[in-house]
Amino acid sequence: MPTTTPAWDPAQYLRHADHRARPFADLLARVPDLPGDPPRIADLGCGPGNVTALLAERWPTAHITGYDNSPEMLDRARADHAGPTPGGGRLDFAPADVRTWTPPGTYDLIISNATLQWVPGHLDRFGDWIAALAPGGTLAFQVPGNFDAPSHRLMRDLAGSARWRDRLADTLRHDDAVHTPETYFEHLADLGCAADAWETTYVQLLTGEDPVLDWVKGTGLRPVLTALADDPAAREEFVTAYRGALREAYPAGPHGTLFPFRRVFAVARKEV
Repeated sequence: MPTTTPAWDPAQYLRHADHRARPFADLLARVPDLPGDPPRIADLGCGPGNVTALLAERWPTAHITGYDNSPEMLDRARADHAGPTPGGGRLDFAPADVRTWTPPGTYDLIISNATLQWVPGHLDRFGDWIAALAPGGTLAFQVPGNFDAPSHRLMRDLAGSARWRDRLADTLRHDDAVHTPETYFEHLADLGCAADAWETTYVQLLTGEDPVLDWVKGTGLRPVLTALADDPAAREEFVTAYRGALREAYPAGPHGTLFPFRRVFAVARKEV
């Protein structure tokens, strides 16, 4: 886990909103009907709220609360999405740290999109979250499973080099930040749930100049950008070196730059 809480930039994150939302849509497709009428839903790590709003399309009458620890993300989410929904439900946003979040009541769905990789020991949180589900309720999440991809390995190698290790030691997550689908399945099944887990590699086509760098500036590179925020020259030096490594690892092709991205999914339904 990064020793510095990353500062988030909603506009940068949303530059690749379509690619980032696609796994959430695939996750939603595997979530069963919810027991509550209207259902109560918690979205952990809601970010700018663009995918949280998709929950209101699936369950129009639901009371949905998006939780995040970034004031910038929450401000954007509230501005763009908060309030009554067309189906008679409501969409709210509230500050919370997923590492310590305790459900304040009973939920029909607790869902998380690309957040739990920031939560060390997140397997240990599942028991409390499932206990807060209504009978027949669901815990569902997806996490990036690409920590051994060049985009992350090159970032870690550079941060651990002699030039940067004193300033960036323990800043970045490592390849054990998430688990295998098998581990998630077994853990959720051991908690008494009907479990489903899988993985998908999306072959994402990115366009523009240095598109992989542009992607990671919205997510994985945030801890480095935050740690070096008080030293613009050093930050630019790091980004320049990293940019060169990414260009070699992800060369542009005739259609753009291909950026394979593995993601891990799990859905667990509590017994009725």
